[in-house]
Amino acid sequence: MAYRVLIIGCGAIAGGYDAQRSPDEWPLSHAGAIARDDSFELVACVDPDDATRDAFARRWDVPQAAASLDALGAKPGEFDLIVIASPTGHHAAHLDWAATMKPRAVFCEKPLGSNLAQAEKLAGQYEAAGVPLAVNHLRRWAPEIVTEASRIAAGRYGALIAASAIYTKGIVHNGGHMVDLLRFLVGEVGLHSVGPARSDHWDDDPTVSAILTAQNGAPVHLIAGDARYVTQFELVLSFQKEQIAFRDGGRRIERRLVEDSSVFAGYRELGLATSSAHGLDAAMTSAYDNIRKTLDQNAPLASTAKTALAAQRLCEAIRRKALDTANEGTPT
Repeated sequence: MAYRVLIIGCGAIAGGYDAQRSPDEWPLSHAGAIARDDSFELVACVDPDDATRDAFARRWDVPQAAASLDALGAKPGEFDLIVIASPTGHHAAHLDWAATMKPRAVFCEKPLGSNLAQAEKLAGQYEAAGVPLAVNHLRRWAPEIVTEASRIAAGRYGALIAASAIYTKGIVHNGGHMVDLLRFLVGEVGLHSVGPARSDHWDDDPTVSAILTAQNGAPVHLIAGDARYVTQFELVLSFQKEQIAFRDGGRRIERRLVEDSSVFAGYRELGLATSSAHGLDAAMTSAYDNIRKTLDQNAPLASTAKTALAAQRLCEAIRRKALDTANEGTPT
């Protein structure tokens, strides 16, 4: 018998990204992944926008669609998995409600809450209740990125020398993805200093440049792009033996070997790049496979409230320093 799923929020990540895609393509959304997995059945959805909700229900053949949680009239135990794909400002209320429904697991878009205190409260609430809470830092499920994390941990590329990352659309919102990816690949990173910030999408969540430090002291430069001109999410990790770059949001993984220079005797340089264009292909599918194993066998989740909170703490610290600095320069 399939696990019964409720999705709260019927936008792009809920199903819109896959609305016009072929079933033969790797899914990019929750509904797309659920539709391809016989272990799950999408039985209900909630969204306040009539047109969005109705289109979602038709596309994914959802039998019950409601404008609000009250209108849904759900009872505790009715859903095995509750997916929260609503805007960030609604996550806290929806997570609170989901906990009262006593599901077997919850899968929430990041961040958990609009601020760190809210996120920590929610994470503690779910831990106390013993309800597995997955957070959609998707790259932790992407098979090729998982393989790179294992290779890095095993020392295949040698020690980290330096890293640079460029991102857009807010230090907490998209910066959270970047910081989580860094932590997943190279371990803990600390905050050294905060640089320029720009408001390229969110009024209260600027995109901030910062210098971080890896555990071995290697510098990690976080660079603020500008989503008003181009959306960017790229990470370059330079190791003693090889450089690994995660391009196009992680969809393409590029590598360059460190080799003896054929021009300058005694120098070492980076060779020509080779790349794979399938970095994120199976990420959402793997996420639901992981959740199924959690429901079936109590297997550990790859992306949890704990890992999400660690990233949000650092991002909130960067945001706070950036806003404080901006306020100090504002005339009174």
